Amino acid sequence: MLTVEAGLVHIVREFLAAHRLMQRLFARHRDGLLRFEELRELVGDDDRSVLFRLKERCHAAFRNSREASGLTLQREALFDLAVGSLFHEAMKLRENFYQREVYGPRVRALRSRAGGEAPELFEEFDRLLDGVSARLEEGLRESEVLLARTVEQLRMLLAVHRNDGTVARFLLENADSVQTAFETPLDALLAETYGSTSAALALSGGSYLESGYYASAIEALEQAASQTASGELTPLIDYARGMDAYLRRDYRASLEALSSWASSRDTSNPARLRLARDAIACIAGLSRGESHESFSAKASALLARLAPPPPPSPA
Repeated sequence: MLTVEAGLVHIVREFLAAHRLMQRLFARHRDGLLRFEELRELVGDDDRSVLFRLKERCHAAFRNSREASGLTLQREALFDLAVGSLFHEAMKLRENFYQREVYGPRVRALRSRAGGEAPELFEEFDRLLDGVSARLEEGLRESEVLLARTVEQLRMLLAVHRNDGTVARFLLENADSVQTAFETPLDALLAETYGSTSAALALSGGSYLESGYYASAIEALEQAASQTASGELTPLIDYARGMDAYLRRDYRASLEALSSWASSRDTSNPARLRLARDAIACIAGLSRGESHESFSAKASALLARLAPPPPPSPA
């Protein structure tokens, strides 16, 4: 089962892809260049179309949500409904384009060969085809309006899931697409959603840490720290620097940064403590030879500092 936490970033990614494509197709139509084949990428009955993928992801995530609050459930349900409506409106649009570009020419070709046969049937065909252009224009207007309303629902959905670091990462990494879709400067959207740009950067940096992208975590956390004087991000920056240096095999820099981190309360994080101990133990084991004795001793001493407390003795 796809959870909201696991799936929201994919939903945002698919929505932005759908938004870009729809805006391009709307422009193509205004220029009189849009063709039926171009709509297949947008909407269809399988995951080759972006709106189908988006609709299915929304259904899987939001219709199985069990732990959300009332407001969160409402935001999820409204966005799911908006996406479903957008999908069905686009399907009608595709059908009207099919009638105009594929079905209509076939009817006209068949009539030219049929002579005077089945006049009532061809009259019915004419009646159906006569309204296609009007339905196309109406459907395009409806789709444009519905797309804008869906963007509004996404803004509110992001706000109730403001603790999702992977989404914060995505918004920061895709600033141009985000600003285009929301018609808002990125800093304004981040402030609206997370309280401030620095809060979004800090959340993003924490997500990078959890994923093991230490260089990206350093960049995000340092940017966040530069916008606040609290110093609360310093331990995370030290940890990210230490682990990044370890992966780059700069063991001296790794030990220096992890030594600073070891003095913080962040060592209470079990996952980070385990990874840091593994890295330090590896450094101690790799530091061989007379020239590395002092270096190895520092790694061993740091490892001892980070040793878990002994279990309480039995009474």
